[in-house]
Amino acid sequence: MTDLTLYHNPRCSKSRAALQLLEERGLTPDIVRYLDTPLSAAELRDLLGKLGIGARELLRSGEDEYALLGLGATDLDDARLIEAMAAHPKLIERPILVVGDKAVIGRPTEKLLEILP
Repeated sequence: MTDLTLYHNPRCSKSRAALQLLEERGLTPDIVRYLDTPLSAAELRDLLGKLGIGARELLRSGEDEYALLGLGATDLDDARLIEAMAAHPKLIERPILVVGDKAVIGRPTEKLLEILP
């Protein structure tokens, strides 16, 4: 079976729902508690490649850090946004499931089904 990795925040209801969905299907993902072990800029770039999205699409715009860091400015490039997410992992959308070379943000939770083996 393909390795599954879930970028998880146990305090987030969507993240808990994602883990439950996987477990109900008999799947046990490797869990990365990204708030406890933040991703590096290189890991974020790799993750964005698997997601097939730009950095702005991975940002949680409702977080206080988003406003404090001025991340709504449209002239910020992906490098600056990735740097902000590496330094402030709360800014990263969740949950994220990685299956091989593909990934999906689990909002809604059913989106995880798109890449499950």
